Amino acid sequence: MIEVLLVQASLPRLASRAGVRPAAATLLAVALAAVTLGPAATPAAAATIPAGAGSYTDSRPAGTQGPTTNTGAPVTPKLTTAARSKPVPTNDWWSSLAFQRYGDNPYSTPMYGHPLTYQAKASGLEVGYPTTPAIVGDGRQYEYAHKADLTVGLTGLNSPDTKADAWSDWTVTPYWADGSRTFRATIGHGMPFVYAKGSGGDARITTASTPTVFSDQGNVVGITVAGHHYALFAPTGADWNISGTTITAGLGSKDYFSLAVLPSTDALATYRKYAFSFVTGSQVAWQTTGGNVRATYSLTTEAREGTERGTLQALYRHQWLHTTDALTPYTYVSPRGTMKVRESATFTTSQKNQGVVPALPVSNGVDRARLTGYLNEVANASDPFSGATDTYWTGKALGKLAQLAPVADQIGQTATRDKLLGLMKGRLQEWFTAGGASEFSYDKDWKTLTGYPASYGSDTELNDHHFHYSYYVYAAAIIAQYDQAWAADSAWGTMIKHLIRDTANPSRNDSAYPFLRGFDVYAGHSWASGHQGFAAGNNQESSSESINLSAGLVLWGSAMGDNSLRDLGSYLLTTESEAITQYWFDANDTVFPASYKYGTVGMVWGSGASYSTWWTANPEEIHGINVLPVTGGSLHLAREKAAIKRNIAEMERENGGPAQEWRDLLWEFEALSDPTSAKAKWDGVNGNYEPEQGESKAHTYHWINTLNTVGAPDMTVTGDIPTSAVFSKNGTRTYTAHNHGTTTRTVTFSDGKTLSVPARSQAVSTGPGGGNPDPDPDPDPDPGNPSTGNTFRLKTGGVLTTATTDPAGADTIASADGVNRDGTPYRPTVYEVKKVNGKVSAGSATAFRLRVDAGTKVGLAPQVRVSYDLTGDGSFDRTETFRYFATDPVNGWEEYTQAVGAQASTGSLGELKNGTVRLEIWNALGNGTSQVQTGTDAAVLRIPYQ
Repeated sequence: MIEVLLVQASLPRLASRAGVRPAAATLLAVALAAVTLGPAATPAAAATIPAGAGSYTDSRPAGTQGPTTNTGAPVTPKLTTAARSKPVPTNDWWSSLAFQRYGDNPYSTPMYGHPLTYQAKASGLEVGYPTTPAIVGDGRQYEYAHKADLTVGLTGLNSPDTKADAWSDWTVTPYWADGSRTFRATIGHGMPFVYAKGSGGDARITTASTPTVFSDQGNVVGITVAGHHYALFAPTGADWNISGTTITAGLGSKDYFSLAVLPSTDALATYRKYAFSFVTGSQVAWQTTGGNVRATYSLTTEAREGTERGTLQALYRHQWLHTTDALTPYTYVSPRGTMKVRESATFTTSQKNQGVVPALPVSNGVDRARLTGYLNEVANASDPFSGATDTYWTGKALGKLAQLAPVADQIGQTATRDKLLGLMKGRLQEWFTAGGASEFSYDKDWKTLTGYPASYGSDTELNDHHFHYSYYVYAAAIIAQYDQAWAADSAWGTMIKHLIRDTANPSRNDSAYPFLRGFDVYAGHSWASGHQGFAAGNNQESSSESINLSAGLVLWGSAMGDNSLRDLGSYLLTTESEAITQYWFDANDTVFPASYKYGTVGMVWGSGASYSTWWTANPEEIHGINVLPVTGGSLHLAREKAAIKRNIAEMERENGGPAQEWRDLLWEFEALSDPTSAKAKWDGVNGNYEPEQGESKAHTYHWINTLNTVGAPDMTVTGDIPTSAVFSKNGTRTYTAHNHGTTTRTVTFSDGKTLSVPARSQAVSTGPGGGNPDPDPDPDPDPGNPSTGNTFRLKTGGVLTTATTDPAGADTIASADGVNRDGTPYRPTVYEVKKVNGKVSAGSATAFRLRVDAGTKVGLAPQVRVSYDLTGDGSFDRTETFRYFATDPVNGWEEYTQAVGAQASTGSLGELKNGTVRLEIWNALGNGTSQVQTGTDAAVLRIPYQ
């Protein structure tokens, strides 16, 4: 990353990290800080630490640098004494608390917790709730920039700096001290509360403008500032004093108080209930079972008053789409779309596991002689590494070779396979041996392993480690597939594990590396900057290189029999896949502001996102940077085929025509949705082009022609091991799985297909299917990976159908006629299907995804009831009524799902024998009609039956 302080948000890179065009295109308004490397720190005498057959050093090579300020001065983590024994997760949403990138700012840059934003100052913590997006940078960026509504602290507080005092998976506690006063404030993702603790002064809230008081209950005050509602909570017996823009409360013998941003003034009573249930920690736990990934997100709390230990937390879109846990009607605005509030200290998400395969399945669509020629071009090149010396470009070259070894093996070119493996082994061993031209060095202050020669701030700013090292882990996993002895801990596996611990450490008790350095478990994706020193927060450009690390973990864990690392990879990949779908590609057209003209972004920032890269404004690279490298871990992108088509169309529109420079990457991307079109583009140049630097003609030819033969990935079906995938074309599915184990195993797919896979090999089989059995490819909660037939579309005329060919339409939802109809159907629009047979799927629940629109009518709220007549005798044995969904008075479809939570239910589910399933939708509130969409993937009901 370039050393800059953003005025708006991002800027073009001065040199390409992943591309071939170091263009100097003007992207966004920025203010460049002074850029200088400064004098290199003089390293102490280095010791060599053995690591299996490899080694690394405990001191940097002569003439190199570690973390520095923007002026080149060495910098160590900004931590309290209590926190110094714990490795700090540098690449996080709050990293500027610990990494003082700018010498004149010992506090922090803006931090985007969502829904709240924060910035540390000498007097305490600024708190804001940005709700109106700005379009900046010549229209290329949208942002909800931090703007302080108020500052929370103590009277007289004037701290010379702010330090990180404690942290957990998605919360952090900054610390202030000025000699007379100490102050701490616990904040986090999804937290509407700020939990404060201080000594030496009264609680003090300073507002940006004179507040309007809407409630004054002594120790509890409700105020409105800049159109946002806040509640202030002092200990029982205290009293808030309001004088202009200063609000204070004596704490007496207590040392705590809190504040919360309210979704509405009438929420005060609910939020008051949890005002003194202070959050003390956060933790995610994940589990991969069969074809499913479950994750539970938990907050720990302590009761500072009373006995309440619950809390409120706001879920991001990628989370609430995948939970069946009850949610309140409360919502917040965020740069990631609507956040929905849950009244509990925990929630659980469930998603289909996104499979990873070492290579696409063998097919008859590939000309083996032609492919062999392309393979030899790479294997026999005079310099297969294209002069690469630093960690990033070496990694790119390793990635290129890693994709080809399984392809060569697949067509019987074992000598070429072994040559490619030998090239990778040789280069990795050079890097994994201290004392040569390339090596890894451990920094004991920052608890990180850095490769030298470094690049793009991987040394001075701790940027991009997960990008760079993803290629090393992936390459090692491919080697381990064929040579476990090379990958053993006693050989080179220990060094690979060091890279994994540096970037994606699953342990919270490792004293050498932090837990998941770059992956933000609550945000659902990784962050690239190690210092987070930007006005727009942290950022991530190449989400696909982050996915590359997760895919490498799946393959490495599978190859080495380490199921914990394999399952970690599955959790990271599956979670980040949904984040990419929503926040980079806006696949459901619900996240980006309506005023933003782009349908995809190259970079996500804490404050928003931008249609840009660090180095160029070339549309091919803006779109391609979140595609490369194309591997067996890229299949997850095929979940949203329509979004891929829109993405390619936008690229060509902005580019003024088809891709030229990164054409191979974008062909491969398109092949995940439309292989026929991608093959036509490949055939049009007949191999006469220059590959992207991490690609090869061999891989692109094999990828496009294989998918053209077996069809695009069918993401509606999953296997019960993570190294499996399904493809479909013209009613035929192709199933493939790789068995890294030592004995034959049977892989079972969610549509009932089984595949016997011999030890240490990949198997392929075909079968009927592929007619889009799950007409809802969008990311709704997955009730138990159901097979074909449990998903119904709403069809105009009152029908529920499994057909996917009916035209799109819309039906009218009658007015509530100004009467509250909450919970009782009133003139409902009814959809029904009869003669349904099925057995209850254990652990599953009713799920629906509807699009509704009230136009410009105010105060309408559609509500859904689903009923089950188990025997078709006309008597409904089970009814489930869901909470209503309050529509906005703006034209445009809104999404209504079961995530609003169940309101009431009667009866029990049982086996359906010629049964009837009914969905009713009516307006529970308001005085006007609305509409519900029919005949599309956004008009579906899924029942919890097999």
